[in-house]
Amino acid sequence: MEYRPYRAPRKHGPRIAAIGGGHGLSNMLRGLKDYTENLSAIVTVADDGGGSGALRQDLGMPPPGDIRNCLEALANTEPLMKQLIDYRFQEGTLAGQSFGNLFLAALNGISPSFDTAVRRMSEVLAITGRVLPVTTADVQLEAEFENGASVIGESKIFHCKKKEDCRITKVRLLPERPKALPEALSAIQEADMIVLGPGSLYTSIIPNLLVDGIVDAIRASSALKIYVCNVMTQEGETEGYTASDHIAALFKHSVPGLFHLSLVNSSPIPEDAAARYAQEGAELLRYDADRCAALGVELVSRPIATVQDGYVRHHPDKLAQELILLHAERNVRIARDFKADKYQAEKRST
Repeated sequence: MEYRPYRAPRKHGPRIAAIGGGHGLSNMLRGLKDYTENLSAIVTVADDGGGSGALRQDLGMPPPGDIRNCLEALANTEPLMKQLIDYRFQEGTLAGQSFGNLFLAALNGISPSFDTAVRRMSEVLAITGRVLPVTTADVQLEAEFENGASVIGESKIFHCKKKEDCRITKVRLLPERPKALPEALSAIQEADMIVLGPGSLYTSIIPNLLVDGIVDAIRASSALKIYVCNVMTQEGETEGYTASDHIAALFKHSVPGLFHLSLVNSSPIPEDAAARYAQEGAELLRYDADRCAALGVELVSRPIATVQDGYVRHHPDKLAQELILLHAERNVRIARDFKADKYQAEKRST
């Protein structure tokens, strides 16, 4: 039997709901937008540090930083506009603040709601897909540790974790179970594939699962559900963790069996990069497949990592390609005539 390539023009690409925050999510979006226009980034809003934290405190608005990063990643605008949105002031009272954050703050000031402001900025940047705050509620993140200590504020968790020198046992939102943005729930319900991560386990991914309705929507979905596991452990958050530790924490804060597939990295990490991470107490994440299987999760290993400016990152295009391939491979509508090395996803012309 001759296999015919399965082609997916971007406008007909899979509907993907990507859930997370931080640089991990925005990095993945840069790759995915080349394969599908039907992207919904669902982003945590618990950040209270840096420029985002300052605007949150001064203006009483949700933190714009992670939202802005996702908008930048999906933008299809002139290079000068991208440079402007990414610009950080170097001196004065605005030192360290991003113009993109200020732009979103200004839009929030003239809009009836924060999600409307995000939609308007999306239009200005002509983004592929859409970016959705998981909730518009004013929330704080609280972490509890093995020794009974606790701390409130996402930006304080790192330092408290280093001080207490023990594992995080639980995080919660304050107030608990805020209402999810209806559009975020709809994006999950309509998705062909739901992707959790990559990103900081306790501060970028889990906070989304603590918003009322998100876990129920994921559970009810028949979409392919994938957790993109981190390449390295994270200083001040997941030192000593294995892949199964990450998965167990996700299930603890949601429900067992929320997903059954996890994409992990098989690319080797250069010794100098590994040594740099070791100085910070971080290491290459160990993929303990047997323990993951005991949790009901299959590990799929692919070469999806790279080193950029000394930091280990997921390669945006390789990660996106493997996710699209997994969707095609596991999708019952095309699985019968599917062969991975024949799959061709039509990429956006550059």
